Amino acid sequence: MISTSIDPILLESMKWRCIGPPRGGRVVAAAGDPNDPMVFYFGAVGGGVWKTTDGGTYWEPITDNYFTTSAVGAIAVSDSDPNVIYAGTGEACIRGNVTHGDGVYKSTDAGKSWKNMGLNDSRHISRIRIHPKNPDIVYVAALGHAFGPNKERGIFKSTDGGSTWNQVLYKSDEAGAADLSMDITNPRILYAAIWQAKREPFNFTSGGPDSGIHKSTDGGDTWEDISSKPGLPDGIKGRIGIAVSPAKPGRVWAIIEADKRGLYRSEDGGDTWELINEDANLMQRPWYYSHVYADPQNPNVCYILNLNMWKSTDGGNSFNRITTPHGDNHELWIDPKNPQRMIEGNDGGACVSFNGGETWSTIYNQLTAQFYHLTTDNQFPYRVYATQQDNSAISVPSRTNTGAIPWSECYAVGSSESGYIAVDPKDPNVIFSGAIGSSPGGGDSLLRYDHNIGQTRIVSVWPEYQWGTGIKDHKYRFQWTYPIVFSPHDPDTLYVTAQYVFRSFNGGESWEIISPDLTRGDKSKMEPSGGPITLDTTMVEHYGTIFAFSESPHEKGTFWTGSDDGLIHLSKDGGESWNNVTPSDLPEWTRIDIIEISPHNPAKAYIAATRYKWDDYQPMLYKTDDYGATWTKINDGIEDKDITRVIRADPEREGLLYVGTETKVYVSFNDGKSWQSLRSNMPITPISDLVVKDNELVVATNGRSFWILDDLAALRQINFESTDKEAFLLSPGLTFRQPHPVGAGRPGGSGKNYMLGLGYAGTFYEKMGPDGDFTRVMLDCGENPPSGVVVHYYLNNSSEDEISLTFYDEKDVKIRSFSSKELENTIPVTKSGDVKHGDPVVSKKPGMNRFIWDMRYPGATKPKIENSDTLPDSGYEGPVVPPGTYKVHLETGSTSIIKDFEIRKDPRILATQDDFQEQFDLLIKIRDKISDTYVAFNQISSVKTQIDSWVSRATSEGTKDKITSVANEIKDKLESVETEIVQSKTLDGSDRISAVSRLDGKIKELSAVPASAEYRPTKQSIEVFQDLSIRIDNQLSILEEIINNDVPKFVDMIHELEIPEIDTAANN
Repeated sequence: MISTSIDPILLESMKWRCIGPPRGGRVVAAAGDPNDPMVFYFGAVGGGVWKTTDGGTYWEPITDNYFTTSAVGAIAVSDSDPNVIYAGTGEACIRGNVTHGDGVYKSTDAGKSWKNMGLNDSRHISRIRIHPKNPDIVYVAALGHAFGPNKERGIFKSTDGGSTWNQVLYKSDEAGAADLSMDITNPRILYAAIWQAKREPFNFTSGGPDSGIHKSTDGGDTWEDISSKPGLPDGIKGRIGIAVSPAKPGRVWAIIEADKRGLYRSEDGGDTWELINEDANLMQRPWYYSHVYADPQNPNVCYILNLNMWKSTDGGNSFNRITTPHGDNHELWIDPKNPQRMIEGNDGGACVSFNGGETWSTIYNQLTAQFYHLTTDNQFPYRVYATQQDNSAISVPSRTNTGAIPWSECYAVGSSESGYIAVDPKDPNVIFSGAIGSSPGGGDSLLRYDHNIGQTRIVSVWPEYQWGTGIKDHKYRFQWTYPIVFSPHDPDTLYVTAQYVFRSFNGGESWEIISPDLTRGDKSKMEPSGGPITLDTTMVEHYGTIFAFSESPHEKGTFWTGSDDGLIHLSKDGGESWNNVTPSDLPEWTRIDIIEISPHNPAKAYIAATRYKWDDYQPMLYKTDDYGATWTKINDGIEDKDITRVIRADPEREGLLYVGTETKVYVSFNDGKSWQSLRSNMPITPISDLVVKDNELVVATNGRSFWILDDLAALRQINFESTDKEAFLLSPGLTFRQPHPVGAGRPGGSGKNYMLGLGYAGTFYEKMGPDGDFTRVMLDCGENPPSGVVVHYYLNNSSEDEISLTFYDEKDVKIRSFSSKELENTIPVTKSGDVKHGDPVVSKKPGMNRFIWDMRYPGATKPKIENSDTLPDSGYEGPVVPPGTYKVHLETGSTSIIKDFEIRKDPRILATQDDFQEQFDLLIKIRDKISDTYVAFNQISSVKTQIDSWVSRATSEGTKDKITSVANEIKDKLESVETEIVQSKTLDGSDRISAVSRLDGKIKELSAVPASAEYRPTKQSIEVFQDLSIRIDNQLSILEEIINNDVPKFVDMIHELEIPEIDTAANN
């Protein structure tokens, strides 16, 4: 009987990999180390805190094992102790796809470790300020809930490093703090900007009577509302950014959203104000930006950030644009000691400048992309597609032959930043995607990109430009992320949805409506978004739309729709009629995010729904087995307040389900009765979509790019085994041979490595795990799948017995065996500085374990020289096995288990099985000839050493002369052979250019020729091998003659002196 639940320990060996792209996402928090000029930090809005120690050349995440939410809205480094860092979670630029935080985190070791310090219900934090002399005095500006009222908002102060907090400024449960500025010359003086704002599913409000500016002169203990001081605008105010000049006490700038909006300045600490700049360029989308910064040394220099970056050198009266690597600029930290040194955050990532913004570091080294929906194609390797927020749609390969997935392997597939994406089933180079907000033409901005010719065609259903108006005035109600779906039955049929379902048979050249309005159609929720001051009608708040759509893979013309206002409809006749099948207990106005039809049962479907835009964060999963007549909630095991964005069913194993939430991926082995985390090594991040592709689970995140779980073959077997057993072995999944191209696969050094191979740029470093397994940590590339067969096995208890894994071919001939013998947990390094990869160790750890076999036969015998354990691996590897069926054998003392598995060729390869066999046969012969050469070399070395030993022991002068004469004669003969077969100068991998090549180098280099690609060997490579073999064999014959004739005579001579014989077999 199959178990209905599993021990979480069985999921421990599941490993995710990030495939990139290395193209940054939105950053609204950044800071620098005040002492170390190369150290900076940024907070990604869905990806945690990242750190650079080389001025932005490379970045690494530093909060993955500590944070329990991923959005960072504020970060501050203490000036008096840079080891102290505070990070506030949840961004305060609360756009439609905003994700929340869970309070303040603190590090006291420069980001190595972190601790949550409270304010968990603040949800969105805009700014953190630290006292310049005391890192324990810290202020937090908390905006609060984005989608509803709450109390934990305003300004908070701690005097004990965040252990306790006092709410020192609170306006109302509908208004929080959008900015906070401290006068560094007198840190008792603070200015706070309070913002009354609220998001709803259908509207966004920026401004109200509670918005305004407040000032404290006693370190935040008391505050004065200075919003009505002379010169400030009358009436309702919206978002405000504020900055006090460190270079001129009393000078304060405020950029204010109001009827009379613009940049205001005070010269007397906020007592009076003057509107100094009304340039509309400075006030674009004020709710999203309104960022102003003061230069720390020049009182006339200030900056404003919005769509562009602006700099003033005359106190704010005029501004010039500074170009940045990406638009939509949100954050700027300026070094108080050197204003030329700064870090800037924008919607494309974080960038560093050391010359005041003249040049910036790249944003193509940050794996923090925010994606919406994803899809894959049917190429090999398949490619992953999605639309990236604030960027373009993109195509990323799931793997490459270069050892990683560099940026050069990725490409844009249209300017789409929003919503769904679909690949033409007939041509993977034709991609349809939604580009509302990032395409000309208006309406639904549906793009058809043809990678064959590099052109994008707009094929919108209704291309009428209508921004600035309410959706009630639109002919069709398209949402920011409207569905775009090809029929699983007809590759020429494409569907998109507004309040209706549209269908096209000609790639979008024409469209027909095949449904009535399938939403509630409440006109009261279709007014223009924004206000009461500024409208913001980007179609993000369009409501009363079909948000989810699926056509049954079992039955052509069976359609399911889900609306963002809480209705589910079903048509079983191609759209002729529709039935409302909404669950009776589904709360009104719930958004239906995904409808997943079971691949095993046409009557079964699953839905993932959300109500977070109503400030309700409960998970909402449902299942039906009868076409929606009845529904069952299936939320058990999903953490409280972890909203459920997507659900998918495994196509191979019925009842195996996957869910993506605001923080992680979950799995169910019992059709949703219970759920458990499948996070493993994936960071906490919002999951926006999931796709099951063959034996892999592909994930789009909203802040950490794409991730793939390669081990679905193992996951599908997992609860067929019992943890009561001493051990069990899972059948390895299908594995493909994929050799590196010529020039790739270079060994890595012990530090950063900057090349994947000749012509392949990519930066990484290598680290070794406790079991001798090496992993590459990619810094500016995506990660490839493991280069080999992945074996999962379970051990119930720790054991003193040796654990082994042995691999056999289909005829049960042993290929290679690995054991649990200990390896020192160090990284061996060759003389040239390359990391040396020894044999991996089979782990004895209780629980689920993972082992990767590189598909190779044992390597050639190596020469025994000083420090031979650090010889480079190159040239000694055994050949990769041909495609075919193989076996793995697990032995654990009393347990013996064998499983079959298959290795296939890359389907693009034209080589036949006979070709592979020819290639393998030649490579085995080459390997063996290399071994023959070095066995001979080792034998020569051993004999020479023993001869020298006995010569040195000769006592009488006559005897010594006689022995020395014969010994030198033998050694001369041995060295003659050695000189022909081995170039000793190159054995450690050095001096290849200056030293004369010998037979060992020739035969080793020859192995690269037939192994370079998936082809049978060339005629000439076979001929070269034959020639080298004859030459090597000739020398081995000479050696044999020496060993069989000359050495015995020498032995007889030393026998007369009663000296033990030479061991000619030693060290072979």
